Amino acid sequence: MKIAGGPRGAEQRKRDVLARLEREMDVWVATADGDGLPCLVALWFVWDGAFVWVCTRNSNPTGRNLRDGGRTRLALGDTQDVVLVDGDVEVFGRDDVPVGAVEAFVAKTGWDPLADSASYAFFRVRPRAVQAWHGTHELRGRHLMRDGVWAV
Repeated sequence: MKIAGGPRGAEQRKRDVLARLEREMDVWVATADGDGLPCLVALWFVWDGAFVWVCTRNSNPTGRNLRDGGRTRLALGDTQDVVLVDGDVEVFGRDDVPVGAVEAFVAKTGWDPLADSASYAFFRVRPRAVQAWHGTHELRGRHLMRDGVWAV
């Protein structure tokens, strides 16, 4: 990707991040177990305007790491159009997941995990930090959220 023009301003980057959270279907989910063994998988997700919701089995490494570690890093895009979201994780089983979260997930993905298997759980990610950049010319100013508060 050739650099064309100057870097985007913070407000434009935030608008672009929010639009991608609405539009995109997959997010890279990075976790680690108690020994620090990393795990990286792509999962479908839903953005509800405040939280990112993902769903996976409780019994797989990602589910266990999300549940036990309580933190994750989410990534959108390729190396020339990056969005990173660091967040705190809350786990919801089939009996306590908000109906609206399930409905939004089904509407976006076409898949209802609760109808699939009892071993699926929903994981709500509360963003604590957000970074966004297009190439190296946008590294400065990439921190759009810190400590759960938008900087813009």
